[in-house]
Amino acid sequence: MSSNPHYLSGNEIRNIFLDFFAQRDHQILPSASLVPEDPTVLLTIAGMLPFKPIFLGQRTPEFKRATTSQKCIRTNDIENVGRTKRHHTFFEMLGNFSFGDYFKEQAIAWGWEISTQVFGFSPQNLVVSVFEDDDEAFGIWRDQIGVPVARIKRLGEDDNFWVSGPTGPCGPCSEIYYDFHPERGDENIDLEDDSRFIEFYNLVFMQYNRDASGNLTPLQNKNIDTGMGLDRMAQILQKVPNNYETDLIFPIIQTAGQIAGVDYHKSDEKTKTSLKVIGDHIRAVIHMIADEIRASNVGRGYVLRRLIRRVVRHGRLIGIDGEFTTQVAESAIALSESAYPNVRQREAAIKAELQREESNFLRTLDRGEKLLEEIIQEVKQQGKTSISGESAFTLYDTYGFPLELTQEVAEENHLTVDEAGFNTEMQKQVERAKAAHETIDLTVQGSLDKLAEHIQVTEFLGYTQPAATAKVEAILVEGVSQEEAEAGTEVQIVLDKTPFYAESGGQIGDRGYISGDGIVVRVEDVKKESDFFVHFGRIERGTLRVGDNITAQIDPACRRRAQANHTATHLLQAALKKIVDDGISQAGSLVSFDRLRFDFNCPRALTVEEVQQIEEQVNTWIAEAHAAKVEVLPLAEAKARGAVAMFGEKYGEEVRVIDFPSVSMELCGGTHVSNTAEIGVFKIISEAGVASGVRRIEAVSGPAILDYLDLRDKIVKDLSDRFKVKPEELPDRITSLQSELRTSQKELETLKVQLAIAKSDSLLQTAETVGDYKIIVAQLEDVDPESLKTAAERLLQKIGNGAVVLGSVPEAGKVSIVAAFSSEVNKKGLQAGKFVGAIAKICGGGGGGRPNLAQAGGRDASKLPQALAQAESELKSALG
Repeated sequence: MSSNPHYLSGNEIRNIFLDFFAQRDHQILPSASLVPEDPTVLLTIAGMLPFKPIFLGQRTPEFKRATTSQKCIRTNDIENVGRTKRHHTFFEMLGNFSFGDYFKEQAIAWGWEISTQVFGFSPQNLVVSVFEDDDEAFGIWRDQIGVPVARIKRLGEDDNFWVSGPTGPCGPCSEIYYDFHPERGDENIDLEDDSRFIEFYNLVFMQYNRDASGNLTPLQNKNIDTGMGLDRMAQILQKVPNNYETDLIFPIIQTAGQIAGVDYHKSDEKTKTSLKVIGDHIRAVIHMIADEIRASNVGRGYVLRRLIRRVVRHGRLIGIDGEFTTQVAESAIALSESAYPNVRQREAAIKAELQREESNFLRTLDRGEKLLEEIIQEVKQQGKTSISGESAFTLYDTYGFPLELTQEVAEENHLTVDEAGFNTEMQKQVERAKAAHETIDLTVQGSLDKLAEHIQVTEFLGYTQPAATAKVEAILVEGVSQEEAEAGTEVQIVLDKTPFYAESGGQIGDRGYISGDGIVVRVEDVKKESDFFVHFGRIERGTLRVGDNITAQIDPACRRRAQANHTATHLLQAALKKIVDDGISQAGSLVSFDRLRFDFNCPRALTVEEVQQIEEQVNTWIAEAHAAKVEVLPLAEAKARGAVAMFGEKYGEEVRVIDFPSVSMELCGGTHVSNTAEIGVFKIISEAGVASGVRRIEAVSGPAILDYLDLRDKIVKDLSDRFKVKPEELPDRITSLQSELRTSQKELETLKVQLAIAKSDSLLQTAETVGDYKIIVAQLEDVDPESLKTAAERLLQKIGNGAVVLGSVPEAGKVSIVAAFSSEVNKKGLQAGKFVGAIAKICGGGGGGRPNLAQAGGRDASKLPQALAQAESELKSALG
């Protein structure tokens, strides 16, 4: 290769790197998913993350050497995306790794070789850094590679020392920087000067173990972890001013520019920033969806939704009106498919998710942007510099504006957002949500952690044994460890072995009994805490003590019901894949004794015909009596055979496979029937949407069918008796009643309006003249919001030039306020929307609307007189 850098495409750079290390006995491994195995990390944030278990000694490597191009996502610097030359949410990290094989000398030599001899960088354009105490690395660079001492910089621990955490494997780093201006000389080199230097290659020498006291001891097996940023290499080799103008991103930017009708190179900096954000984020989005991440309000789903909404908003900022993300995504998919074929394979899912999210966001964006604009104007008029946390939360909760988006818009207007106030409002909502759900006592886990050193983990026998003799290892009462507990006490019990299935994989825990010499404990639930099975129950007779030998017996009828419903869930998923879409994947499930629930990713509702076909298919498989084949296999072999895994579920090296040949094969730790015929029959109760892109089917099977049919039969008989018709005549009778009800409701609405008008007409006499205007401010009793609005409009028509503000308490805990202003009042600077919204705050509410007519609500009826008095005072002051 030429000694001078020449243009290389991003794909060529990637392939050259991988081939270089493949020729040096490195195994080329595919990029891991953006959903990491590491439960402590939300997304794959570094090239080394998939190998972390190896570096930590938790897993034995299959290869001594490996090389990868790993897709990564980081959002900690999202506000800098598009504003700096090199910040991204999505990026690719090229890496070469050694697991106890070669070390510093070889890693440094290859790093220099690929930089200078393969990519053609002149040594005069390179500067290296080492950890300040790493004399070994310094010596290799100086003596073996020949780098001048002036171009080797020693940096501190913050820059050049890698750690996996407070304790564990760690080691010094060495980095290679490209110098764009070597003519400036070697004196006073400042590697923080990103106008001159760019770090493109980082070598981590993992050689120590750090203990709790901070002491470092050498590792027996020393490892190498490196990373070369593909985007940065492309910037250098393609000689462009920033990462965004490389062939890895710029075609996406051009597509967005064409849609917006703008030319990137002729645009101002603000437009360029928006185009860069779109180019960066859309890359991240297509890869996240390709790795089966779905937009939601939590976790990585929230990251995806936030990125999509930023794309949409920046599209609006550069003049794009309407939906456009799928067009830009097509450009990103075309750029990525050669290295990552799954983006093309998942193209339909990517575009469906984007279209759905964009459409949903656009519906609220207009209203939200208008409200935010009003809030910003109000803040500025009041001479303040910060948007309140309450306002920011309203935007988040009602209009889907992430806090970060509000902060972004606020910053553009030289304002801040009260983040602490926002978090307070968010916490209130969390507490309200918690209050609506049953809570679980988490003190059990804390007590078990303390007992863990003294008791053995629970051995599960329940796949083959409905009963077993066992020893009581621990007793907890209200989460606190006890040596014994008497009759009448609610307890949590840990046994050394158990036939009870613990809640897992969607299946609820078994019920049954623990019994011994004069002891009976009714077990109502079983949960798994770490590797301990915790039996929740009540002592019905005797005194239970730690160390007692007991018999644990599950309730066989409950187990049979759970088994039938769990196997039916597997058959349901197989039927969905066969009839609706093979790409359907599980998004959650519940297997209880009386029913089953299955959540799945699907962008649309199922048709009535599809639901019927699914039900018929499951019942056909039940009737065909398929025998179960249960095996424990290595994870790789199970996946190779086609076993379906639940996305996001963590599996060990060996997995349990439930196979009903030619029907369904899944990785599953639950309990199942031995033959589908044992299920008996399957019935779908409902199919509905539960979240954006997520559907839910509820069904019953096996013995639970009788309960379902019995309940339905009782309901039908009761309705027939009440309506005095035969069961088959019920639909017509109900239709007739609904028609009568609609007629009555219309008549009632008409009467309500007439009553409100009659009440309001009496207010004409109270109209007060203020300057050139007339105003009416009054409270009407028991008038619903719509009728109140009609009354206000009618009064304004009658008084002509002026303002009408009416309030009412239509029901307990609900306040309604309406403002109607003439155009002349608007010209005085009063707008009904802003006016009524501010007044409603006195009653603990808010609202808004058009300048001439607006409506608001509140919760505190006792404050309505005060609010109306305030309204009258402000109108007189403004119009007098």
